[in-house]
Amino acid sequence: MTAGQRDRWDSSLYDDRHSFVWRAGAGLVELLSPKTGERILDLGCGTGHLTATIAAAGAEVTGLDSSISMIAQARQNFPGLKFSLADARNFRFDEPFDAVFSNAALHWIHDAGAVVKCVVAALRPGGRFVLEMGVQGNVGRIRHAIEAALTEAGRSSKCPWFYPSAGEYASLLESHGFEVRMAQTFDRWTKLEHPERGLREWFEMFAGTYFEGVPAAERENMLRTIEERLHPELYRDGFWWADYRRLRVESVLPFHDEHWSDSRAF
Repeated sequence: MTAGQRDRWDSSLYDDRHSFVWRAGAGLVELLSPKTGERILDLGCGTGHLTATIAAAGAEVTGLDSSISMIAQARQNFPGLKFSLADARNFRFDEPFDAVFSNAALHWIHDAGAVVKCVVAALRPGGRFVLEMGVQGNVGRIRHAIEAALTEAGRSSKCPWFYPSAGEYASLLESHGFEVRMAQTFDRWTKLEHPERGLREWFEMFAGTYFEGVPAAERENMLRTIEERLHPELYRDGFWWADYRRLRVESVLPFHDEHWSDSRAF
């Protein structure tokens, strides 16, 4: 939720029907391993649930998001925590952080280099950057069906997401001075929360920009066609499933030579 575009997020729908996004981030918080007293930035915090999980470990955490709706909901959900309305491509804080954490947010930002540059500026030497995002091939079946339907209707399609390969993102981090400790890709088939309308609500929440400018009646017919095509692969056991693929990264911003007071050779 850090795209920096006009606010199109429905934070109530996000919390009510798409809680799988932040619930799936529990393992990422374990990888972060927040400690009492650490300063941590939750980049793309959404409605603040993982921000609160990090705070519960004793860290001093700030949630950042570019969506007015998401930040308002986060402040309502967790009034005792700090949340900042800012763009992940252009933010700064006066005090450095021990870690930057991000779950399911950075694939919304095509200018990944600007994000990483801001993260570097926000971290102290030795600080860590722990993230999870969509990877190359994420929601591949859904994306193919959407783009095929738009092409058949004579309409152009522009993918709203940035899904790099593990190597591409690791190289980007290394080019900005990070040491990549772990870069892991994996499938995460995800059950959508409404038995019948799960895929339709997923479109509304995450894929709406594909259909901007399409008249309502045409859009409805198009969505029905997409659902019919995806039903054999993505509907089972009474629920819709999304074919998620994720990239999980743990990286550290090493101390540079000038930060060492001990000149002993190793």
